[in-house]
Amino acid sequence: MPWAVSGLRLGRAWVSAPDPAALRARWTALTGAEGAERDRLFRPTRTRTPTTGAAALPGRRSPSTARFADAPGPCPDPVRVLRGPFDEQWLLPDQRLIDTARPELWRVLDEHQLFAVETPELLVTAHLPAGRLGRIRPLHRRPGGAEPNFAPGLLPLLGERYGGWVTPQDVLCWILAAGRPGLRGYEVPLTGDPGRWRAGLELGHRLLAAQLRGGPGVEPPRLPGGRRPYVRSAVQGWPDGLGYDAQTETLSLGSGTVSPVPPGAWEYEVQGGTRVLEAWFAARSAHRDPGADGLEALGPAEWPQAWTSELLALVTTLALLADLAPERAAFTPGPLLPAGALAAAGVLPPPRWARRPASVLDHQEEGPGGQFALL
Repeated sequence: MPWAVSGLRLGRAWVSAPDPAALRARWTALTGAEGAERDRLFRPTRTRTPTTGAAALPGRRSPSTARFADAPGPCPDPVRVLRGPFDEQWLLPDQRLIDTARPELWRVLDEHQLFAVETPELLVTAHLPAGRLGRIRPLHRRPGGAEPNFAPGLLPLLGERYGGWVTPQDVLCWILAAGRPGLRGYEVPLTGDPGRWRAGLELGHRLLAAQLRGGPGVEPPRLPGGRRPYVRSAVQGWPDGLGYDAQTETLSLGSGTVSPVPPGAWEYEVQGGTRVLEAWFAARSAHRDPGADGLEALGPAEWPQAWTSELLALVTTLALLADLAPERAAFTPGPLLPAGALAAAGVLPPPRWARRPASVLDHQEEGPGGQFALL
């Protein structure tokens, strides 16, 4: 996957939140403020201030491309993003508010796109990754699922070697099953054994389904044996903490309880030993932290029911990934595809153009102040 992009740098935490209603409230508070108070709430950086001009994000109906101080416009509809490992939140899609928005990623963002994110554990998401997660590798270089982001000639070569049609998603599934962090980044061995390839695809498709939580139009995955986590008692008001009882497999949020929650889901960790469920809960309680101020302190007064539904899906994802972890750790690619075969097919080294974004400017994009670029 030669084309890789560094993560979005938001510059200010208040532009994203677990609750879209909180983002609209923050927009209202910011646009209603004036002078020094607006500057304080905005949290200016060297890249973005209320007087900085910025273009509209590709594919988004920007409220305005005038300077924010002159004409903020109406609140843009929040979009779903991956804010942390397995943590889906919302973002205000206004480039005037984001230090480095990576427009090249927004140009290829659609219902066909998937993003591989290089963390110690490779993450795959259908949502735009936003924040300090790691380098982002889109599956496709163009909208509509066109032009896979692979070295030219790779898919035909693999199809010839393995005796069948190989899709871009097949390769992504193989990466999930066989790829490992290495000294030069995320390293993916290619097997020379068609049998190992098929075994890796089977494992990779299960890993992908778990990470995507089913995906659009796909039945969400379930725990083995038909088990499903249920709300045993509803969350009332605001939970004062998150707890877990391993004996009863019960997750508690204040007076609310969810079960069964397998131990593997509760213990699932990422990036330096952080439990995913604890980090997920902390992100939703951040606006209530005594240190939160300004727009970041605006959030729901009571626990939204939608968050409980998200929690149930997250528990299932983590439990499935925990169950698959031993199988993935034991998976080996077998005899490797010779590097000479990749070179002979023109796959290696990938051409320089494959490392750059494709030209997808097939429509006008509004620049700062309503200007249009001459291309």
